[in-house]
Amino acid sequence: MEKVTLITGAGGGLGKEFAYIYAKNGNNLVLVDVDEAGLKETEAYVKEKSPDTQIDLLVADLSLIDDLQKVFDFTKTNGYFVNNLVNAAGFGDCCDFKDMAISKQLKMTEVNCNALLYFTRVFLDDMLKNDEGHIINISSIAGLVPGPYMCTYHATKSFVAILGESIAYELRKTNVHLLTLCPGPFNSKFVSKAHNDYTFSKIKPYSSLDVATYGYKKSIKGKDFAIMGFKNRLSCFAPRFFSRKFVTKVSAKQLKKGA
Repeated sequence: MEKVTLITGAGGGLGKEFAYIYAKNGNNLVLVDVDEAGLKETEAYVKEKSPDTQIDLLVADLSLIDDLQKVFDFTKTNGYFVNNLVNAAGFGDCCDFKDMAISKQLKMTEVNCNALLYFTRVFLDDMLKNDEGHIINISSIAGLVPGPYMCTYHATKSFVAILGESIAYELRKTNVHLLTLCPGPFNSKFVSKAHNDYTFSKIKPYSSLDVATYGYKKSIKGKDFAIMGFKNRLSCFAPRFFSRKFVTKVSAKQLKKGA
């Protein structure tokens, strides 16, 4: 079986930079995204620095179970062993819960939670069989605190964090490693899609490449949980000393002006 690295959300942002890093380190790629134009841009970006990398592009809507199955079937049909999996697909939405379109919120849970759960589970079998593998699941510091005005997104990232920590414990005696990566704000298309300009005006974001590089290094070292940045780690540790109500209020003020 041919080893490949499969990356979701590879049409831009974090997924694009992970593709660049894994290719630079000698890995062939299967790149998945709903955005075909974005996938082609990533392919050109990767090929510029790593022209010998084999790259397969798969257009898939990860909110649909049939498309998840399509991605898995593609790897099996081609005899691929996904020894590296990066679940980077995801999106958010910042507005009052009463004004949120329910269809968008349900789609968010499908992409942020269920697609990640699906791929983590179905590709784990071969990793355990071959006694090797690395999984990176992208959570967020948002998943570690309540998030008024962005509640569904915060809840989905909390799901990713709890799921990842739990699975990593189950895998502790194997050579398969699962890293839950919790970055703070970083530059990507996420901001415009989530209507979250206010938060990004208050916090200087990292570059997507810096976050991906950090995550790759932590994964290679076999770490199971990583929060990028001292200030982010401090902000996630500090709530232990305050009431949940106070933490929720502080979080709300980071997400909406005048909250």
